Amino acid sequence: MGNNDQTPAHGTYDIVIIGGAMMGASTAWFLSENKDFDGSVLVVEKDPTYEYSSTMHANSCMRQQFSSKLNVHISQFAADFVKNLRGYMGNDDRVPELKIQNFGYMYLADNEGFANVLRESHAVQVAAGAGTKLMNPEEIKQEYSFYNVDDIVLGSINTVDEGYWDSITVFDWWRRSAKERGVEYIANEVVAMTKSADGCHVVSVTLKSGGVVSCGKVLNASGPRALRTAAMVGIDIPVEPRKRYSWVFQAEQLLERALPLTIDPAGVHVRQEGANYYQAGGHSDIDPAVDYDDFHMDHSLWEQHIWPILATRIPQFEAIKVTNEWVGHYAYNTFDHNAIMGAHTQVENFYFLNGFSGHGLQQSPAMGRGTAEMLVYGEYRSLDMSPFNYDRIVRNERFIEKAVI
Repeated sequence: MGNNDQTPAHGTYDIVIIGGAMMGASTAWFLSENKDFDGSVLVVEKDPTYEYSSTMHANSCMRQQFSSKLNVHISQFAADFVKNLRGYMGNDDRVPELKIQNFGYMYLADNEGFANVLRESHAVQVAAGAGTKLMNPEEIKQEYSFYNVDDIVLGSINTVDEGYWDSITVFDWWRRSAKERGVEYIANEVVAMTKSADGCHVVSVTLKSGGVVSCGKVLNASGPRALRTAAMVGIDIPVEPRKRYSWVFQAEQLLERALPLTIDPAGVHVRQEGANYYQAGGHSDIDPAVDYDDFHMDHSLWEQHIWPILATRIPQFEAIKVTNEWVGHYAYNTFDHNAIMGAHTQVENFYFLNGFSGHGLQQSPAMGRGTAEMLVYGEYRSLDMSPFNYDRIVRNERFIEKAVI
């Protein structure tokens, strides 16, 4: 047994969750919160430090600017959950009161094609209750004088429940609260699964330490490693790790107001980071799948691609100094860039919570709630998440979301 391999307390669990980062933690907590569920839950996490998880490498931002009504509603629940975390946690005085730093998101369009996408999405968002507004270049320049808008046709911005949120505090409280209610977390790794003779059910999981645990249902919440987990029961899903780069920097001259998370038409995004810093993110034009353990930083990417785009869009960013940088992984759904949920069509007790392609953190409250409902009731009781179910892949029916960063 390895130094970090822990033995589960029991040999059988009603639900085994593979992956204890944001999605696994959310689901485990919502299961513990459900008064109709009194079963046993085991969460197996290979790295209890979460050092290389997507959760720890994310930008922790939230937006309602999506092109589909369902994704807007998912983010609206997330905003409500964060702002009322203590209430959701039973008014536990230990739970901090959180808020969203509403610097907003600014989408910039440099052509009529994308401008029309922003207009169509704006109509969806407003109908769903979002506070999005469209701005022409003159209006953008008047409110945000630091932008170069010479090539811009249209902007879309929302400063209501869009910005930074403290995802790690929510993550910590999901785990802490669930454990106090009886959810068991172990540091170990699922390395194999055994199916029933007819191939329709997972009957047990095998741990790296050698133990075998019987299970009623299994949830794949293993982030960028989702394909590897699914392959243990002979399932192929279109999820792969893609590198995403982040930089924190200081500007020689601070902008005169908070910088919205700005999505440049060139594909780079940048936002406010605290009072005196900024954070940028992006990836190379060549964007292949990478090894699960590949977190190598491409230093040339900043000099040759990211910084020139930033300095062109915001001229004050010509004089800046990078203070921190890192690489994380998107759990990238190559099929349609959206979540894969629900049960497998043949292995009926194998469930998915995978493939978020960069917007998983902000969707985690609604996704965990919905997955817990599916595990307990066999259906969604709050938001109808069925458009994300795995069977759409079998039917080759993509869920179209145009606002993927």
